[in-house]
Amino acid sequence: MKAIRVHAPGGPEVMVYEDVPDPVAGPGKAVVRLEAVGVNFAEVYARRGAIPQGQYPIGIGQEAAGTVVSVAPDVTLVRPGDRVAFTGVPGAYAEIVAAPAARLVRLPDAVATKMGAAAILQGMTAHYLACSTYPLKPGDTCLVHAAAGGVGLLLCQIARSRGARVIGTVSTPAKARAAREAGADDVILYEEVDFEEEVKRLTGGRGVDVVYDGVGRATFLKGLNCLRPRGLMASFGQASGGVEPLNIGLLFQRSLFVTQASLRDHTATRQDLEERAGDIFSWITEGKLKVTVHGEYPLREAPRAHAALENRETIGKLLLIP
Repeated sequence: MKAIRVHAPGGPEVMVYEDVPDPVAGPGKAVVRLEAVGVNFAEVYARRGAIPQGQYPIGIGQEAAGTVVSVAPDVTLVRPGDRVAFTGVPGAYAEIVAAPAARLVRLPDAVATKMGAAAILQGMTAHYLACSTYPLKPGDTCLVHAAAGGVGLLLCQIARSRGARVIGTVSTPAKARAAREAGADDVILYEEVDFEEEVKRLTGGRGVDVVYDGVGRATFLKGLNCLRPRGLMASFGQASGGVEPLNIGLLFQRSLFVTQASLRDHTATRQDLEERAGDIFSWITEGKLKVTVHGEYPLREAPRAHAALENRETIGKLLLIP
């Protein structure tokens, strides 16, 4: 089969489309022929060498959807012919993967396979942020950075559905339109306006209840200044680089809270995984959640997809098609 592998840390060009052995269904695993693969900033970090991966060459990718073709004798959760989606399975930039059956989620008939690949990681991320990390309620105000990104557009919709006021930050007028269509009440073009000052103006000096920050270094410290007393900074990504060590004294003046949240810990049990994925797919089926796919690339063109993501050219999700 064909897969993308990284032979050394670096830019998009270090991803190589090459032949690798077909995987087999070891104990507890199912072999899935992939129809679509999600592209995420986590793969950019891995490709750059920011996340320890072990000995090179390494596989890359963690989110995809397809059809089960075989299972190990001990697997009962899925069977051949099931359409499934997953996240948290290494080496997903490939035609076929052997995935732990416990990480596979069956797709409802009404959810297309490509939609499953586009929604499961970023949808569940938005879900845990808005429903668990800081459970939004009517009257709350949240700040969503990168509001036109894959997570951002979904987070705006979920936050709005829970009755919260949404303030989003974006880089271009086109992204501002997308964020407003997703439910953002106010959108800040951060390259034209200081987002900290604008958030204070929009909230009458009070600040927001929660900041959802997947950007990292470029926004984190100014984001703290956007919080109301006892507000929460929910950091969940580092698109601009890792956050520098935090002087905890910065939290004292307004008794702030900070958390670094991950999808792994919010889908650690089978029950958590099924409940979060079930909500996302139900909302898609009912028309309550719209997933925006910016573009599709053949698997061999993964370097082009990464370049587009890093250059902030995208609105919503990117997919690779094996």
